[in-house]
Amino acid sequence: MSDALSLQDRGSAPTEARSPRGPNLDGRMHPAGIGLFLLVLVGGLGYALFNLITDMQAAGQPPLAIGAFALLGLALLIALGFEFVNGFHDTANAVATVIYTHSLPPVVAVVYSGVFNFLGVLVSTGAVAYSVVTLLPVELVLKSGSSAGYAMIFALLIAAIIWNLGTWALGLPNSSSHALIGSVLGVGLANQLLAAEGSGTSGVQWNQAWSVLRALLFSPLVGFVMAALLLLTMRFVIRNRTLYQEPEGDTPPPLWIRALLILTCGGVSFAHGGNDGQKGMGLIMLILIGAAPTAYALNRTMSESATPHFVQVSERARTVFQSRADQAPMPSPAEGRVQITEALGKKDLDRPETYAALAALSDDIATKVKEYGAIRHVPAEATPNLRNDMYLASDAIHSLKKHEGLFVGEEAEALKAYETSLNDGTRYIPTWVKVSVALALGLGTMVGWKRIVVTVGSRIGKKHLTYAQGASAEITAAGTIGLAEAYGLPVSTTHILSSGVAGTMAANGSGLQWATVRNLAAAWLLTLPAAITLAGLLYAGLRFVF
Repeated sequence: MSDALSLQDRGSAPTEARSPRGPNLDGRMHPAGIGLFLLVLVGGLGYALFNLITDMQAAGQPPLAIGAFALLGLALLIALGFEFVNGFHDTANAVATVIYTHSLPPVVAVVYSGVFNFLGVLVSTGAVAYSVVTLLPVELVLKSGSSAGYAMIFALLIAAIIWNLGTWALGLPNSSSHALIGSVLGVGLANQLLAAEGSGTSGVQWNQAWSVLRALLFSPLVGFVMAALLLLTMRFVIRNRTLYQEPEGDTPPPLWIRALLILTCGGVSFAHGGNDGQKGMGLIMLILIGAAPTAYALNRTMSESATPHFVQVSERARTVFQSRADQAPMPSPAEGRVQITEALGKKDLDRPETYAALAALSDDIATKVKEYGAIRHVPAEATPNLRNDMYLASDAIHSLKKHEGLFVGEEAEALKAYETSLNDGTRYIPTWVKVSVALALGLGTMVGWKRIVVTVGSRIGKKHLTYAQGASAEITAAGTIGLAEAYGLPVSTTHILSSGVAGTMAANGSGLQWATVRNLAAAWLLTLPAAITLAGLLYAGLRFVF
């Protein structure tokens, strides 16, 4: 891939990859390294295919028709492709500081970052993955294997990839998180416009969306302010003048500074893998649930020993629902599903009739799990319906809990325990999915990183990055991203780190290159509407294809 400078800077900036004070970015990977890269890539795809087939056979999933299997394979490739693009687009931010301070040679830096991205994905919790999924229309999540479900997956992933590649071509540190969230919103809005009148579950889950959007919008401000404050604090606490100097030529910094910067680079890469890698995981699970529900719709790793607890918390939740149902008649489970779906669409759940429906549904779920002995023993023909019932009940409880003070004390504890048990039964990520996403993100880190590195390393501030500035920006980014993952919120590594670098430039009095800052701000502002529009149009078009 070409690594020329961004288009918007041509004519006003040098076109060579190496500035008088910058690193040499022209190094090439050894042919053996390229061979190893390709070997890992092919091996990773083979590993994913082998585990997919093994899981389906173990669960008794009927063999898929050739066309259906090809569609599943294409969807998985596009999802992994998104993570690959995410790797070379976003992770360049993490390595910019170690490269521009000469702490690590460029090729070593990107390989090092790729390894820590890989590890970050492997140890991630999955909370961010399902935060993204819960933004999608309930209707599409429950029917993820339908033609509309495939149109949803293809539209949002392709839109995010197009926007990421476009901004990468311009050398702009754009956010893959912004692009994906915008694509999700675009699909939800388009689905709502195309849905029949009165279909309230066809649109975006706005309660969850506002939480995610707030995190995306405010995290860059946190990065700017906290990085600036950290740099000023370091100046007060650490009086060694070397830490606040610019690199001299190609000379690496003293060993202790070099170790600090390498450590912070690894921290950002690890946090990036833990947060951004999960977004692809959630979408891959939607694809798998839709195409092979018997194998993936329920968490078949749960043992029989979990059944008594599940039944117990189900009964406690049913008691809460019955106490709120007043004199409303208890519907059949089928009628209850319809009532809950309609109530979710109207955002009007706090009614006796809805509580009676939830009591009926929770009783039916517990009866089936008790009858089968464990979630892992649910037969193939019952799996999709049980999963949808559990997802519907969980979504209803989550929406009810948004009403402050509606449930307190023992009632609140009972519903929280029930929601957790429902999610444990439906929200899980197989190890092979984690490994596949980790490989895609890690390998993507090693490709096409130069464009973004140049922008972050030399075009945000008017002066060269000092060692302390690089460390401050990366410590802030790693901490902010890690905290967001703990709360299950997707955030942008790109904008947090770029804002952190800008914050240190401001605190250091180095000055900002406002042309670059304006371009970054424009990408930040345009990504959501652009991704929404792209995904919405793609979804509308694909609905006529599938």
